[in-house]
Amino acid sequence: MEKLYKVVQGQTIEKDAFLAQLQALKYQEERSVEAPGEFAHRGAIVDIYPISYRAPIRIHFHFNTIESIRDFSPTDGKSLTAFEELFLLPVTGPFLKRSHRLRDQFETFEPLTELHDIRRGDYVVHFDYGVGKFLGSKMIEVTGTPKRHLAIEYADKEILYIPADAAVSLERYIGVGGRSPKLSKLNGKEWKRIKEKTRLALEGIARDMLKLQAKRHSKVGIIFKPNAEWEKEFAETFPFEETPDQLKAFQDVAKDMEGAKPMDRLICGDVGFGKTEVAIRAAFKAVINGKQVAFLAPTTILAEQHYVVLKRRMKAFAVRVELLSRFRSAKAQKTVVAQARTGAIDIVVGTHRLLSKDVAFKDLGLVVVDEEQRFGVKHKEKIKYFREMVDVLTLTATPIPRTLYISLMGVRDMSIINTPPKQRLPVSTEILEYDDHRVKQAIETELKRKGQVYFVHNRVQSIERVYHHLKKLLPDVTFGVAHGQMDPLQLEKVMTKFIDSKIDCLISTNIIESGLDIPNVNTILVNRADAFGLSDLYQLRGRVGRFQTERQAYAYFFVPKNWVMTQDAKKRFAAIERFSELGSGFKIAMEDLEIRGAGNILGAEQSGFIYEVGFDLYCRMLRKVVREQKAGMGAAAA
Repeated sequence: MEKLYKVVQGQTIEKDAFLAQLQALKYQEERSVEAPGEFAHRGAIVDIYPISYRAPIRIHFHFNTIESIRDFSPTDGKSLTAFEELFLLPVTGPFLKRSHRLRDQFETFEPLTELHDIRRGDYVVHFDYGVGKFLGSKMIEVTGTPKRHLAIEYADKEILYIPADAAVSLERYIGVGGRSPKLSKLNGKEWKRIKEKTRLALEGIARDMLKLQAKRHSKVGIIFKPNAEWEKEFAETFPFEETPDQLKAFQDVAKDMEGAKPMDRLICGDVGFGKTEVAIRAAFKAVINGKQVAFLAPTTILAEQHYVVLKRRMKAFAVRVELLSRFRSAKAQKTVVAQARTGAIDIVVGTHRLLSKDVAFKDLGLVVVDEEQRFGVKHKEKIKYFREMVDVLTLTATPIPRTLYISLMGVRDMSIINTPPKQRLPVSTEILEYDDHRVKQAIETELKRKGQVYFVHNRVQSIERVYHHLKKLLPDVTFGVAHGQMDPLQLEKVMTKFIDSKIDCLISTNIIESGLDIPNVNTILVNRADAFGLSDLYQLRGRVGRFQTERQAYAYFFVPKNWVMTQDAKKRFAAIERFSELGSGFKIAMEDLEIRGAGNILGAEQSGFIYEVGFDLYCRMLRKVVREQKAGMGAAAA
């Protein structure tokens, strides 16, 4: 009889040692488990499909402790039964044959590694063949030489093998509101008809876009002159080493500002990847050209943080920076407004208060907007007005789909910062049912290493009740409460104490979501995480893991016990787990586009076309039509 390997809830074992044990038992590592004899891991989760169990098993680690053992449905990930112990047989002899046989069924294809954003089971689009389902990759002998091919399943169970080195026309299908697409028939005329119908519709859209672009290009903006000596001296005050993507973004912005047309550039970069520094250098460039800068942030806390950083960076250059937000008294606000109008202030940092009717500038040259999607419709209209008058620079970690769309189309210029800072680690992410013991353990573990904690509870009405509950649970911990409805001076006082490490755990609403940078906070717990949007979850996770040296950070997203989540909530959680690596903001935005529905975001008229060809191909076809029409316009003018 084969020797059993036993795993027990509460057992202490290093995760790496456990994975090594699975390999010793001849389990095959995959990106996701689909058949007996496979295992997969991400963050604090290890999935195993034991050869003698009816369903795969999910093991949750908390540091080096096995916290829970549950089986789950391989189709929807739904948890079925909790176990106190798990018995694993080695995958050898008759079991190995059985395993292989079963696998054959599935501000037998191997997972594909080269195109790591496409996973087995994902819908894909090939420009020549249409919509199919990605099965994986396989070595196939061609003219005597083994060559890796991608396997795509089309209608009527037909499988197309594409050489991996010729997969440039293959992309992941992103559709409308999560609806599964209809698979295309190979060698049929339907796919050609769909492409042609889409192309004709795109010609009208391209014409409208080019008119808008021509209108924008016809305006003469501010031409900022370069000052290499001063700009170099200012850049040297940056305390960190620039990443290649940051340097490229600086160059893009400088070129825009020195050009004749008004700048409208989006800087898309992950949380903590250095977007703010790009904006700071743009602000400095504007000021040394004699222009004023408005620096917009969505929350009072973030505005305060930008103000402190800008003031520190500009101090040696005699640049005057002021703050306009609820953190300032009515008298102080009145003074700032008056001095902005006379030109006595160079840079005004503020919340939506900056967009009020009484705020005017003597000579505004640049508007920086941090996380535009966090502003309301009325405020966005004012920002839109700025775009026609001065240079605008927008910063975002997760662009909303409409912003992403118009940037991809070329109506708005975009720079992407994908390079993580040195020594930055991905945040270990867990999604689990709320449990007082787990909350207590997570907070105590962080405090033992002299760190601090965020506890996010996004309901002002019950936040005090949560404070008292946690205080009773952890009487030796110093808690503070922060939310947007607090008195500004009280909120500022709490935040200052937290930044100065006089508060161990900050209980707050999602006001901490955008841009807040406190490196000593490396654990975040989010209550009722199912009520947050995907970009919100991603931004909240980005508040931790910013320590100057390598330190593992943890994000715990809690849902109520025995809670039945919506399909969209399940998709959001699957995405936040799937895209856990550094630099995933852009991918999160694309995933959000699929969950929310491209048609809902971009208009019902385009919805049908996006559904039939997928968002990626739709964008690619539109870009092609735009290029063709531009070339035609140029030829006509000649």
